[in-house]
Amino acid sequence: MSDKTERTFIMVKPDGVERGLIPEIMKRFQRKGYKLVAAKLMKADLDHVQEHYSDLKTKKFFPGLCKYMSEGPVFPMVWEGTDAVKQGRILLGETDPLKSLPGTIRGDFCINIGRNICHGSDGVDSAKKEIGHWFNKTELTDWKPTENAWIYE
Repeated sequence: MSDKTERTFIMVKPDGVERGLIPEIMKRFQRKGYKLVAAKLMKADLDHVQEHYSDLKTKKFFPGLCKYMSEGPVFPMVWEGTDAVKQGRILLGETDPLKSLPGTIRGDFCINIGRNICHGSDGVDSAKKEIGHWFNKTELTDWKPTENAWIYE
């Protein structure tokens, strides 16, 4: 694999879980060529969600976001591959779905910024922090897909 191989954190939010979009979201990352390293369906408590979004704690929408994220199931995932953080953000589309292009996850499946289906890491450092917050080391699987020869030179 490339020297730009990295891991990113992607989480399907309660609206995406409730709408049955987990398989579609996973399919888009797999079709792009990224490797799934970890995934789990869970319900996060309020403290866990508040810690995850701690960089937004001064924003007016913070309490509502955290309440919403802790009320339903979420599906956190870790994906690995070349430039995974930046490319993951491109696959997701803009945070505001109305600014997202067709063909992106948010551009195809949502309308409202408060129900934008997924969270995606915005940088390599934040990805490492988020992965460590949602998964312990034993939950991260290190493996080499046989299809890598068809994806990477």
